[in-house]
Amino acid sequence: MSVLDPALTDTLRALKLTGMLQGLDDRLAQARAGKIGHLDFLQLLCEDELARRQSAALLRRLRRARFDADEATLETFDFTANPRLPAAALHDLAALRWLEAGESIILFGPVGVGKTHIAQGLGHRVIRRGKDVRFVKTSRMLADLAGGHADRTWDQRIGEYLRPAVLICDDFAMRELTATAADDLYEIVSERATTGRPLIVTSNRAPADWYPLFPNPVVAESLLDRLLNSSHQLLMDGPSYRPRKRPQPKASTPTESSG
Repeated sequence: MSVLDPALTDTLRALKLTGMLQGLDDRLAQARAGKIGHLDFLQLLCEDELARRQSAALLRRLRRARFDADEATLETFDFTANPRLPAAALHDLAALRWLEAGESIILFGPVGVGKTHIAQGLGHRVIRRGKDVRFVKTSRMLADLAGGHADRTWDQRIGEYLRPAVLICDDFAMRELTATAADDLYEIVSERATTGRPLIVTSNRAPADWYPLFPNPVVAESLLDRLLNSSHQLLMDGPSYRPRKRPQPKASTPTESSG
């Protein structure tokens, strides 16, 4: 049963100190039992509130990231499934030194080896560091910006991709680009490079094969020079990771198999 005075409860809610409110009964019980002193009591209440705010902020950043799989963290990735992956280099990226240095990451290789999972896993690490991340399929981002050209909201829309500390562009260089799409991509890459905000790019093509996808060689050279010369480029090769994630068939019972 709560021992809180209704007026105190209302005051804590008005001050938006719900973390203190949620833990106050337990802290009062500890104090009355002589387990903590007055300063410890206040310190613990402040820590309760701080923990609640940090948890709420983390959830907000995760929602803003728009990951396509919330469980795609580095902790849930099976690095033993494919011995051909550059596991040591991937673990090194998890330390986030590239984030502070403003260096981008390019993960390329065949379909299904876990590039998107690793990219989102790195994004999770960035979010835990207190930074904003945005995950987007490259084709959808370019389609969104094309809509901005049509309805004159391009400045507003591109801001959504420029603001986060890290932008994850999944399935980069899937097909040939139109001149408008190439120009939009140039704006994103060049502006983020200027402001020291890294990109994480996943692609089924090696970076050397991206150049012919741009209709204007000058745009291609300028964009890719900015991206490739300030990035960690990791080849993720080997068998597909996806079969390991498929639901396994339910084992049949003797009764079920006898039919």
